[in-house]
Amino acid sequence: MDEPKGGQGDRAPGARKRPRKVSPRYLENAALHYLKRYAATVSQLKRVLVRKADRSLRVHGGDRAEALGWVDALVEKLLRNGLINDQAYAGLKAQSLRASGRSARVIAQKLRMKGVAAEVVEQKLAEATAEVSEDAAARIWARKKRLGPFRRDAQARQENRQKDLAALARAGFSFSIAKKIIDGAPE
Repeated sequence: MDEPKGGQGDRAPGARKRPRKVSPRYLENAALHYLKRYAATVSQLKRVLVRKADRSLRVHGGDRAEALGWVDALVEKLLRNGLINDQAYAGLKAQSLRASGRSARVIAQKLRMKGVAAEVVEQKLAEATAEVSEDAAARIWARKKRLGPFRRDAQARQENRQKDLAALARAGFSFSIAKKIIDGAPE
């Protein structure tokens, strides 16, 4: 019988691959690979690298403080070289979320969860709101979710008014904005 492809060898299906021994080179390669695939903040990248280091240390042993020092040094190097930039990440993310109809509350929350500093969140949110207002974002969200004036049936619009208002509230929009969008015309 042939050995399965993918280098699993005698590993059970679904079992995780044994991690490599942590080293500065290993961490740098892991960081570069991650950054090729995903835009990330400093905080996100640190979490990924610390998780990799911890997993490796559990298997191979070693000094966690030393590994964390390597992570910090690598992050500083990547910052100097411009490969990670919280300002740029927050700007792109805020604009993208706003254009897709997200409220200021949701955008701020998502950026804070990614580890972006509060003053950067505030600045980038103001820039995104200058391009697309809160009313326009609520209208985009209502159109995407077919709420209020964007429902196909006028009778269903009246029957579902409270549900539509609640949906916009859950999306982070104020009651006054939700009421204006739900009770307004589709234009």
